[in-house]
Amino acid sequence: MAQYCGAMATRVDLLDLPAVSPRALRSQKDRAEQLQELRDLAQASWLAKGDIGYTILKYEDVVAMLRDKRWHSAVGLIVELNPDITPEFRARRRESILSAEGDTHVRLRRLVAPAFSPRNADALRPFMREVMNDLLNNVTESGSSDFALDICNPYPIPIICELLGAPRSDWELFSRWASDILRVFDNNLKNDIPLIIAAQDELDAYTRDLITARRKSPKDDLLSSLISAEEQGDKLSNDELVMMVEAVIIGGTDTTRNQLGLAVALLANHPEEWQLVAKQPEHAQRLIEEVMRINGAVRATGRFASQDIEYKDILFPQGTLIFPSLATGNFDGDVFNDPEQLLTNRTESHSPQLTFGSGIHYCLGASLARAELQEALPLIAARMPHIEISGPVRYKVATAGIYGPDSLPVTFTPTPPLIS
Repeated sequence: MAQYCGAMATRVDLLDLPAVSPRALRSQKDRAEQLQELRDLAQASWLAKGDIGYTILKYEDVVAMLRDKRWHSAVGLIVELNPDITPEFRARRRESILSAEGDTHVRLRRLVAPAFSPRNADALRPFMREVMNDLLNNVTESGSSDFALDICNPYPIPIICELLGAPRSDWELFSRWASDILRVFDNNLKNDIPLIIAAQDELDAYTRDLITARRKSPKDDLLSSLISAEEQGDKLSNDELVMMVEAVIIGGTDTTRNQLGLAVALLANHPEEWQLVAKQPEHAQRLIEEVMRINGAVRATGRFASQDIEYKDILFPQGTLIFPSLATGNFDGDVFNDPEQLLTNRTESHSPQLTFGSGIHYCLGASLARAELQEALPLIAARMPHIEISGPVRYKVATAGIYGPDSLPVTFTPTPPLIS
């Protein structure tokens, strides 16, 4: 017999819900099959049952639940659920802006948001073009490339270093730290914990030295902006500054790599768009939004109920895990006309693509990510004309809702390197 909360709400665990089939997303075929399954489920229900929680399928409900502050970020909780986590590693975990809630999150966001403004992201655009042209110089004469390895993987780190004020000589260090710290979201935590801890300790020590240097001699960089950020006498502590640097690396490395690879994998099948963005770089602004809607790197996010929550006559008890499906919301036919089609002239501007999320945890680095992609894509299209996928595309196993190509072999018409 169903149990009720109040007069109407039925406990979610007592509902007869469709179930999401578990699968490893190792290929585009796997992803397409899962996405089609979720879209099929969405025709009958906005809610489906998964292995450890519930998947939210429709755009309206994804947005509503992400904007409801009673649903808290599950970033830290998902890691905690890993059976391989050790007591030592658990004791080291600290609050991050990526998972903070309530007054703590409001305070952190208020202090750091100005440093992540569109204006500050725009200031880095010339450097983004410089980095991309240098990477392209290594491959354009050959007419072939593993785009994921040659271009996507090395692209974000120099930009993050420039953002933070770290010198070129330390790019390799940051690249290694980012790769090792991001192992926390992989499926091999038992073996990776020593590497993760070592990378965190090295990055922490480096950041504290950089903080000391910037307090003595501020520069025009993110860290100096964060140090000087103040509201009504409130400032970030050293520990919070260290946390923000790690958050920038976690939030701004793998997502950009994957999204750039997914963009090229999609646009290789749309030569008219490839040619257009090469000739008209301003077209990248609309094109990137549509690419992220169709082939977004962040497929889902996690939330847990901080208290008993009623929504649409359903009771979600405190502690319930939900996974709002950004990928399915982005394909919602009730919101986007012909959702399977790549259409850069869409009029549904009142319903933005969801890959950056929604609500209080909307991606803090969205302006930076957009700038990185908008600057990269026209250069790539101009210098890799007539691009085609030349072999099997190998996709990473999706972790923490992030997905993208691990190997993306392409051929294109060779072009000479640029001489600066």
